[in-house]
Amino acid sequence: MKKLILDIKKLKKDKKLNEEIKQRIREFESFNKKSDKKWFSELCFCILTANSSATLCMKIQKEAEKENACIRFSKGKISSFLKKSGYRFYNKRAEYIIKARKFIDIKRHIRQNDKEAREWLVSNIKGLGWKEASHFLRNTGRKNVAIIDRHILRVLGEKAGTLNEKNYLRIEEKLKRIADSVALNLAELDLYLWSTQTGKVLK
Repeated sequence: MKKLILDIKKLKKDKKLNEEIKQRIREFESFNKKSDKKWFSELCFCILTANSSATLCMKIQKEAEKENACIRFSKGKISSFLKKSGYRFYNKRAEYIIKARKFIDIKRHIRQNDKEAREWLVSNIKGLGWKEASHFLRNTGRKNVAIIDRHILRVLGEKAGTLNEKNYLRIEEKLKRIADSVALNLAELDLYLWSTQTGKVLK
């Protein structure tokens, strides 16, 4: 853990990386002023990211927005669109996107604090687990939730396994202590950790 903290402190001295991360955080914060359509697009992006490449899902999201696919297309057409895009779980995720449409005004449903908003998302949006719900909240401007996946578990020396609520919250608290020790919030820490794994500052 000490080595990880030292590595993050070194990364914080990288001016180019710092500016990339600040810019990404500004993009997240800007969601407060965005339309319901943009919020729903981001929700669909996070539904798609489970067990998939963020880079591929970003590409799919960009193409989907051109045709308003997540809102306008039928289940079959969404499935075909995902399949043509090289996405593996096209039928199941198409089903989840269709079911999510009843919360197309998602912004209105998650005005609670971070804890309550995440619990609501996990309980009400099919296809969102703790990681994906946290991802959505972070991408729409929340700064105090952690996005925990196998890459983060590996960095922390944690065993990969089922991330139920108890384990997720335990590991999130561990990340919170690290974030506090290097004067970052969890949103910023996640971007630093991902940059060490991928060399990129993705959303």
